[in-house]
Amino acid sequence: MTDFQEYLQKRLKNPEFKKHYNEYGRQLEIAYQILRLRKQKRMSQAELAKRIGTKQSNIARLETGQQNFTTETLQKIALVFDRDLKIEFV
Repeated sequence: MTDFQEYLQKRLKNPEFKKHYNEYGRQLEIAYQILRLRKQKRMSQAELAKRIGTKQSNIARLETGQQNFTTETLQKIALVFDRDLKIEFV
């Protein structure tokens, strides 16, 4: 993880990269966190989908950053993994 953070910090110095990252990168960060939590629990996409009341294909799109998240969906995912959802403006 540290290697990625170092790589990301270097890349963010490029204004064009930073512009695209600000548009799409946050969504990918959340997608990665969902994927990581699901893998840690050894849960399939289908199982997670069932537990939050959606389809497996929606989970696949969430985890690849190809679908926008609603706070309602994120809250449901947080509950499945026994986590708190924290959204901040900084």
